[in-house]
Amino acid sequence: MSAAEEVVAEGDQAVEAVPKRAMTLGTGTSLLVLAALIVVPLFAKNFIIFQMTMLLIYALAVLALNILTGGSGQFSLGQSAFYAIGAYTTAVMMEQFNINYALCLPVAGVLCFGAGFLFGQPALRLSGVYLALATFALATAMPQLLKLNFLEHWTGGVQGLVVTKPDAPFGLPMSQDMWLYYFTLAVSIAIYVFSVNLLRSRSGRAFMAIRDNEIAASAMGVDVALYKTLAFGVSAGITGIAGGLGAIAVQFVAPDSYTITLAISLFLGMVVGGVGWLPGSIIGSAFIIFVPNMAESISKGLSGAVFGVLLFIVIYLVPHGARQIAIMGQQLAGKLRKN
Repeated sequence: MSAAEEVVAEGDQAVEAVPKRAMTLGTGTSLLVLAALIVVPLFAKNFIIFQMTMLLIYALAVLALNILTGGSGQFSLGQSAFYAIGAYTTAVMMEQFNINYALCLPVAGVLCFGAGFLFGQPALRLSGVYLALATFALATAMPQLLKLNFLEHWTGGVQGLVVTKPDAPFGLPMSQDMWLYYFTLAVSIAIYVFSVNLLRSRSGRAFMAIRDNEIAASAMGVDVALYKTLAFGVSAGITGIAGGLGAIAVQFVAPDSYTITLAISLFLGMVVGGVGWLPGSIIGSAFIIFVPNMAESISKGLSGAVFGVLLFIVIYLVPHGARQIAIMGQQLAGKLRKN
C-alpha cells in the first residue's frame, strides 16, 4: 500500500470511529461543557440567557435529525413540520386548556412520535433524494395546514398564539428567562443521555446496520421496516419536545415561523456539527444561531451573501463537520501520550 493510500485509509477509519464510540465526548470534556452551561447564565444578561436557551432548543432539534440521518441513514427536510406540531401542541394546551408546561412537553413528544411513525410508513418505499423530497413536501405544506379555517379557533390562524412564559416554581429567586434556561438544560441532558443509550442499544445497532447496508441488515434478521419507522418516530418526538420548548421561550407561535427555512437550517446545523456525532449538535446549533447575526453585522445589505461565504469556508476547511476537529484532537492527544 502506498503512502497516499495509507493516509486515505486512516482518514476513512477516523470518520467511521465516531459511530463506533457511540457518538459521545469523553467524560472529562463532557463535565467541562456541562459546568460551563451551568455557570455562564449566572453572570449573563437576560438576552444572552435567552440566546443560550434557543441554542439548547435548536441543539435538541439537530440531535433528533442526527439520530434519523446519522443513525439510520434516512434524509429528512421535514423536521420543521414536527417542530411546528410540538410548538402548537404546547401552546394550545397551555393557553386554551391551562395545562402546566411541564406536562405539555411529554404530550407534544408523544404526539410527534406518532406523527413521525405514521409518516415513516409510506416513506418506506422511498430512500435518498426521493425521501428528502417527500419530507420537503411535508415541511412546505405544514404552514398552510396551520392556517386552515376549522383550526383557527385553536391555533389563532394567521395571527398565531401568544404563549405565557412560566415563573420559577417554589419561589426560587431567578428570572423567567433563567428558570426556563435551566429547565431546558435539564430536558436537554435527559434527552441526550437517552439518545446515547439508544444508539448503544440493540435498536441503535439496528439503525446503524440499516444505514451502512440495508440489504445486509435484512439478511441478518433486522426488521428494516420497523426500525426505519421507529427512527422517524423517535426523531420526530424529540423534535416535537424542542418545538414545545421553543414556543415557551419565544412566547409566540405562528404558521410562518415554521417554514422550510427552519428545516434547512436544522439540516445545515447537522452537517456543520458532523453527521452522526451527537455532541456536534450544539456546535451546529451555535452556527445557525450566531453566524447569521455575524454576517449581518459585517454587511446588512449583503448578509445572505456573507453567510454563504462563511458556510463555504467552513465546509471547505472541515468537510466532515465539527466531528472532524474532534477526531484530529483525539489523534493528537493519542500521539502526545505515546511520546
